[in-house]
Amino acid sequence: MNNSSDFPTQATLPQLTLGKGVSYAEAAEGDAGQRLDNYLLRILKNVPKSHVYRVIRKGEVRINGKRAKPETRLAVGDQVRIPPIHIEQVPARVAPSHSLQQFITGAILHEDKDLLIVNKPPGVAVHGGSGLAFGVIEALRAARPELTELELVHRLDRDTSGVLLIAKRRAALRELHAAFREREMTKRYLALVVGRWELGKKRIDLPLLTNQKQGGERMVRVHPEGMSALSTFVPQQQFGKLATLMAIEIGTGRTHQIRVHAAYAGHPVAGDEKYGNKAGNDQLREYGLKRMFLHAHTLEFARPGTGEPFSITAPLSDELNTVLATLKDATTKKPRPFA
Repeated sequence: MNNSSDFPTQATLPQLTLGKGVSYAEAAEGDAGQRLDNYLLRILKNVPKSHVYRVIRKGEVRINGKRAKPETRLAVGDQVRIPPIHIEQVPARVAPSHSLQQFITGAILHEDKDLLIVNKPPGVAVHGGSGLAFGVIEALRAARPELTELELVHRLDRDTSGVLLIAKRRAALRELHAAFREREMTKRYLALVVGRWELGKKRIDLPLLTNQKQGGERMVRVHPEGMSALSTFVPQQQFGKLATLMAIEIGTGRTHQIRVHAAYAGHPVAGDEKYGNKAGNDQLREYGLKRMFLHAHTLEFARPGTGEPFSITAPLSDELNTVLATLKDATTKKPRPFA
């Protein structure tokens, strides 16, 4: 999960004539409270991040005629002076396919004036990149163009299914990001792990460090110099020595957190090809497991604007329920008949 203050967006950008002299942008209602640097990164989409920070640092970007720092928060009506900036020309991208749009909109669990909540299918990225042209957010923006401020609140791994929270307004996005930062959200997952878990309820509080491997692939490991990460594992159902169904609550949202903590405990997530157990994965395929068994099951938080308690649950797919039923049938001891 990512808890940065703002994500870049393609929505409702001011009309600028960049590269042809000084330009001015006026902060709208949805921009109120946003940091200056994130605002500029959003509206100057094809400008290198380093260049954006350079012009701020040199005082070439001003708010209402005054120099400002990257962390300066905008108010409605603020006039933002933007110096001449060269915009890299990028080719127009093809829109997400109609079938992908239908697939994602068909997975919507809940919608209100502030939120869209999707039961993210496995195998679909939350956003384009890393060789993928489109993800959930691009599909939703294409399917619902009238929602001009759609933004991801957090992220899930591509092969993880379950509750994915999307803000429809930037004001709601900021409140939800604050809830993530302050750990005011309850996040529960279901995972099938390899082997018989005999640790009982286990609180794993181990820091995680992310490394970039050659080719851009991210690998995460337990390391004292990493960022704090807290996961609590509670066994739900045992399937002999083959596997254990776990409920997991995370107090942080680090990259690959559950997967790395589970592997460190000696019980990797079933079907996890990066941190998992090949022999265990091969064995569980015989019981119908064709993907990583990790599912974002429940999110609980205070509703933006009102503070009212809100809870959303994404049910397990039929595919994963069938795996559990198959394992149960195979590992349940049947009583011996009387002689």
